[in-house]
Formats: sequence, C-alpha cells, structure tokens
Amino acid sequence: MTTQRFPIRLGRRSRPVLLLFGVRPANAFVDLDDDELDAHFGFFRFRTPTSNLASWRIEGPWRWITAIGVRFSVRQHDLTFGGTNRGGVRVDFKEPVRKWGIRIPALYLTVDDLEGFAAALADRGLPGDDARKPAPAPPRRSNPSS
Repeated sequence: MTTQRFPIRLGRRSRPVLLLFGVRPANAFVDLDDDELDAHFGFFRFRTPTSNLASWRIEGPWRWITAIGVRFSVRQHDLTFGGTNRGGVRVDFKEPVRKWGIRIPALYLTVDDLEGFAAALADRGLPGDDARKPAPAPPRRSNPSS
C-alpha cells in the first residue's frame, strides 16, 4: 500500500498561536503506510510502527484552550498535535512510545479528513469508533399491558 498523507486542519484563528510551534500548512500532516505512522507538526515529529497501533477513536469538538498546539496530558500522558478544536482522531498504542523521556500511550491528531484517516486505520485492521455519533437507541418494547 502506498503512503497516504492526511493534512492536519489548522483553524484560521489558531494560526498565530501555531506559529509559536513552527506550524504552517506545509509541515502539518500525518503520513500513514503499511510500516509507519509519521506525524509532523511544525518543529515536532512523532513516529511509530503501524504494528504498534492498537485502535482509533474520533472525538471532539473540544474547548479551544485545551486543543490547540502541541499538548501533553499530565494525567494520561497523551500527546496532541492540535490545529483546531473541531475534533480529532485518538490513536492508541499497544506499547507506549518513548519520546522526549516520556512514555506516550496515545496521540491525538486533528487531521482535516477525520473519517478518511479513520478508514485508513480500519483498512489496516485496527478497531475503532466515532464517539461523536450517539449510540443507536435500543428497540422499543411494546407494552404488554395495553
């Protein structure tokens, strides 16, 4: 399978803040192929073999202040490459990836095509779901006493 490139969505109002991280449209993207997930976000880069990918989940939207930039969750140790607060794909790893002296168990990526990126992960056999969509309602039971 060839490399698929997924640009990271950069919100218009977020771009001045993202310049602090060196982020421009030309260097904010995720490359995915059969061997590796390779995410670029300005001055930052995160790579892991596709054999280390465990699952995916589409999430969001989030509050702007918690989503934009290179973000590290102190509690969960997740890493975010966030160009917009509109939503992203969380990619969980089988084994945490050691980066900058930290073990990172998951990466959030605010790619422009959330569904397309999720489909590319699913094509590689990874389970996942879209948390933005409500679960289907259970079937209604008829009332036997009526």
